[in-house]
Amino acid sequence: MVLNRIEIKYYKKPKISKSILVSGLPGIGNVGKIAADYLVETLGMEKIIDIFSQYFPPQVFIGDDSVVRLVRNSIYHKKIPRKFDLLVLVGDFQGTTQEGQYELSGAILDIAKELRVNMIYTLGGYSTGKIVEAPRVLGAVTDEDIVEPLKKGGVVFPKGEPGGGIVGSAGVILGLAKEVYSIRGACLMGETSGYFADPKGAREVLRALCRILNIDVDMSEIEERSREIEQITEKMQEDIQNKVQQKEDLGYFG
Repeated sequence: MVLNRIEIKYYKKPKISKSILVSGLPGIGNVGKIAADYLVETLGMEKIIDIFSQYFPPQVFIGDDSVVRLVRNSIYHKKIPRKFDLLVLVGDFQGTTQEGQYELSGAILDIAKELRVNMIYTLGGYSTGKIVEAPRVLGAVTDEDIVEPLKKGGVVFPKGEPGGGIVGSAGVILGLAKEVYSIRGACLMGETSGYFADPKGAREVLRALCRILNIDVDMSEIEERSREIEQITEKMQEDIQNKVQQKEDLGYFG
């Protein structure tokens, strides 16, 4: 048997009447991935689907027990009592080609239709190219009437940002959801320098998402990760400032 371009493996098919899908795959600052992974871990969500594909890099990961694991995307499920079923898409990689991005996004939306998803939130990072002290969460939506509820959750919609649109799965999933699948959705983008994995930007995205969905998530661990990053960036800024000062001091000689 040869692996098809996309293989979907179900572990469980929960009975769902209404669900929300949150997608957080690797990207700029890994903001979306960190937020989505944290949601899965903190809420104790159950894996129901694995997605394997030829559009992922040809590699496996090796665990501490020396057992290999083929790279994949996965969907997790948790029933939020008296509200909705929550589905979260996480993964090791996005599609590595343009065709892969579209085919994988289409496969994910096929699953979303099957699992009665009526709202999608894609999570990602918005690169500023510099250290951000207080990251904003920028938004983009499939329908204008989604804007106000997101604003109440702390999402901002500045004109002209993000310039150039949304690249990658966070944008393609949302675009296909609107134009082809008739599913409403929004993209939440946390500001980040884009230089390293950024739990600070992810924390702000997660805070906004939790307010919008009206769910409680223990934020203590991601708060700690954010403080560690703040200490690292403060040290980087101090080092840069010291180097600048040294160059200025040397300017007095010669």
